[in-house]
Amino acid sequence: MQEKQKVALVLSGGGARGIAHIGVIDELEKQGYEITSIAGTSMGSLVGGVYALGKIDEFRDWIYTLDKGKVFRLVDFTLSKQGLIKGDKVLNKMKDFIPDIQIEDLPLPYVAVAVDLLSKEEVIFREGSLYHAIRASIAIPSVLTPVKSDHKILVDGGVLNNIPLEHVHRIDGDLLIAVNVNANVPSHKPKVADEDDSKQLSGYQRKIKEFYGHLMRNPSVSREETLGYFSLLTRTLDLMTMHMADVALQYHSPDILINVSRESCNIYDFYKAEEMVETGRQMAISTLESYYNK
Repeated sequence: MQEKQKVALVLSGGGARGIAHIGVIDELEKQGYEITSIAGTSMGSLVGGVYALGKIDEFRDWIYTLDKGKVFRLVDFTLSKQGLIKGDKVLNKMKDFIPDIQIEDLPLPYVAVAVDLLSKEEVIFREGSLYHAIRASIAIPSVLTPVKSDHKILVDGGVLNNIPLEHVHRIDGDLLIAVNVNANVPSHKPKVADEDDSKQLSGYQRKIKEFYGHLMRNPSVSREETLGYFSLLTRTLDLMTMHMADVALQYHSPDILINVSRESCNIYDFYKAEEMVETGRQMAISTLESYYNK
């Protein structure tokens, strides 16, 4: 029996676009690859951590339910100066399949990346609480409140390193595969079976109005200013992470780079979970075919 090709897998951040990582992992396993180590930033750290736990199927099943509008019931708003969302509700829910175990007890090497705003340096989690590492890595500045720990203020690792290629554990003979969900490439829109897109979208838009309603409790902020703030923040984060990825890829070139378009969805479009999983799967298929046929 032929030995499986081993893979060191690196997953970028990118909000809801990071759901595409699930489809990539599915396809890698379907094609017979063995993921022997994993590193990620932000949503990449979350998907990578769930995979390392052996809980990727449970996570996929749960995140698909967010298409039905449940995502906004898990949002706990706060108008603090540190972020709009505390994140306790969704993260406590996720403890159902992300137990607070030690990273060093996972069955494969795992790394999550965050940034300490005080020291202005990356914080690399290779040991300690998995839950703590993921929570710090996904703390998008100004959106999700930061994590305060050991005289550090920890935020999303994408601030400095959105594709942590240099931190993944390597072994002899492995392939270094990176997934960039902020790529400046044309968008691929797969067909998702049995999906009523118009119904899903109208429900999502209704919930978005509720979202802004929470923000408008502050009478000093106009609706125009609120919408402008989110548009500015989203575009700034997208541009920053795309640039950081380009820089990282110049210095640390993977064997295989799977690109998912930054136009495939917005970073908060979690209602597109099934579409993004299929997008990741299709991008993995086409990239692997190109790699072996070149």
